[in-house]
Amino acid sequence: MVEEQKPDLPVDNVEAMGESAHAKKILIVDDDTAVRESLNDFLEFHGFAVTAVDSAAKALEVLAKSDFDLIISDLVMPKMDGISLIKAIHEAGKDIPFLVMTGFASIEYAVESMKAGAADFITKPLKFDHVMLIVNRTLETCNLREMAREREYYKDLSNSDGLTRISNYRHFSQVLQLEIDRQRRYHRPLTLLMVDIDDFKKTNDRYGHLIGDLVLIKIAALLTAEIRGFDFVARYGGDEFTVILPEVTEKEALAVGRRIMRSIGQYKFKSPENEAIGMLSVTIGIASFPKDATAGQELISRADQAMYAGKSAGKNCMCIFGDEKNVMRLRKPTPQPQQLKK
Repeated sequence: MVEEQKPDLPVDNVEAMGESAHAKKILIVDDDTAVRESLNDFLEFHGFAVTAVDSAAKALEVLAKSDFDLIISDLVMPKMDGISLIKAIHEAGKDIPFLVMTGFASIEYAVESMKAGAADFITKPLKFDHVMLIVNRTLETCNLREMAREREYYKDLSNSDGLTRISNYRHFSQVLQLEIDRQRRYHRPLTLLMVDIDDFKKTNDRYGHLIGDLVLIKIAALLTAEIRGFDFVARYGGDEFTVILPEVTEKEALAVGRRIMRSIGQYKFKSPENEAIGMLSVTIGIASFPKDATAGQELISRADQAMYAGKSAGKNCMCIFGDEKNVMRLRKPTPQPQQLKK
């Protein structure tokens, strides 16, 4: 039974939901009629939109049709208890904060419910000031978590290229500066690749920009597949990509460049209708810090110059800044001699 009467307090239904015009929705689950109705009246008095049911089975029926901001359930109920209800809700894919009500004699059971996913517990007999404290605290915690998720989502959007979903120029600039600062502190190798698709305009002109976009998306995926987890790939702009290689010398970067050229050069690009687009290639410019530059923009410029030197030398190659005459290409596979039949 309920120990205290509802306090005669002024209505403050914005306490847990700010100035929102929509009341927070709470589902009460308790087979004790007195507790269920008293808690229902108390929460409605404070501006919440309340639905109350007398069993876990009915709660699941209601949850299948409606969404709620909070569930308050008795822990000990016939047929399906509070812990089983928590598990059933999670299995249904619903992420709703859950409070359990329990008597002092079953606090250990309440702790078990929190291990199963309950946010907190309320002891019986109910003390309404304590109920309001727990309800508001739980809703505020959920609100803060949702805000954090939204911030992370929009941060990801601001750092990602809208087409390829890899990092954009803005994020690349930030990461490059961080890596340069780290190199200055620890004097470790740092190499930058500028990767440009050869004759991409011809692909766009022949097949259209939709196919061109699909090619860019695929090349971004191929680039990502050929680097280590702590390397960094970004779309620099248009048909140009960039790869930051921390702890990698220019000589080691050549091996990365060869993998990239081979992966893209051997991929058979096709349209959504399975029409062959043909083979594509890339030209790669390589520059390292601090050998070739003293700042981020200068490093980008040096790698870009090396890339354009490779373009002038016939494309589909790699070129290191400062050694532009030494253009590196992939070796064509040597045909295997056919064995004569005996």
